[in-house]
Amino acid sequence: MERPWLWSFVILLQVCDLNSVDAAGKQWQKIREKISEAIKGYIPCNPVNCSCHLSVLQDDLQPFKGGVSETVMAAAVQKGVGTHYQVIGHKLYREHSCMFPARCSGVEHFILEVIDRLPDLEVVVNVRDYPQVPNWAKPTLPIFSFSKTSDYKDIMYPAWTFWEGGPAVWPIYPTGLGRWDLMRDDMTKSAAQWPWHKKESKGFFRGSRTSSERDPLILLSREDPELVDAEYTKNQAWKSERDTLGRPPAKEIPLVNHCKYKYLFNFRGVAASFRFKHLFLCGSLVFHVGDEWQEFFYPQLKPWVHYIPVQQDLSDVRELLQFVRENDAVAQEIAARGKEFILEHLRMEDVSCYWERLLREFSQLLTYKPKRKSNYNEIVLKSSRTEL
Repeated sequence: MERPWLWSFVILLQVCDLNSVDAAGKQWQKIREKISEAIKGYIPCNPVNCSCHLSVLQDDLQPFKGGVSETVMAAAVQKGVGTHYQVIGHKLYREHSCMFPARCSGVEHFILEVIDRLPDLEVVVNVRDYPQVPNWAKPTLPIFSFSKTSDYKDIMYPAWTFWEGGPAVWPIYPTGLGRWDLMRDDMTKSAAQWPWHKKESKGFFRGSRTSSERDPLILLSREDPELVDAEYTKNQAWKSERDTLGRPPAKEIPLVNHCKYKYLFNFRGVAASFRFKHLFLCGSLVFHVGDEWQEFFYPQLKPWVHYIPVQQDLSDVRELLQFVRENDAVAQEIAARGKEFILEHLRMEDVSCYWERLLREFSQLLTYKPKRKSNYNEIVLKSSRTEL
């Protein structure tokens, strides 16, 4: 017995299914187009002689192309926001005080590594978290800082954390994150244990509440724990559960264990976040929130090519997480490109090379010959630190 109504019902189901597929395709079309356009416009950088990051160096030194006089340098020293270093006769000298000795030690490691190839020069290196030379300040003082926004004219240098002086996280990193070369090895081993097909298809974040910008992700995690696992840990300012949005602080998770998840979130801290470069090494897809804060290697990392950009207010975060879950192959490709970039263009030798080029080119801007200050201490190379 024929059932024409049954055939009509089957056809209706097929039409609905096609419509839903078409709707899903249209839903993600804009994001796919952004990715496609970004990849088409991407020009891989030249790794020779750390020239991958050379445009940052050139841009930062541009305000000083007219030369740095002895008077301007004296004003930078007098401002008291950085540590004054001198390279005289291939030896390194420093004023007695340093606000953060471990950070200065990290800076000194890289200067001493290349000192035999440096001419006489002097610099003021800011080892605080925040940049010190706002655009409106006159004259523009030559102060080196590890991170800045477009509102500042500080000269960026590779942060001390590539060697030591990184943020301590109790109890997992009591002396800081550790040397970059050792962390690279550690993270790469963890990534091998968690290939893409074994990772959990959800977002992941652990960190303290240094900024309320992170709140929406924590709240989304509580609302939809299958989509994202995000919790606040305790920091030095923690006084009560009010500081962790009404819940007890979560346990700290070592960075190597982040590799278990497909989607990892990076937020700025007080300035740029030191975890950013580490996350790529998991082979996971990095969700980078906001684009205001920069380090010297950020500009060559391109949104949609190497990571997923997220609005600073996280208004698009749910949509982006749903997109990558439904477009797994696309997500994996972006993650792979991000990991490859860090492995190939942010090696320890790239960091040392950038330090050398930066100091050599800055020395050429000095319009005078620096004279050694007799009360400064000579800094000598310390034995290598190998612990994580």
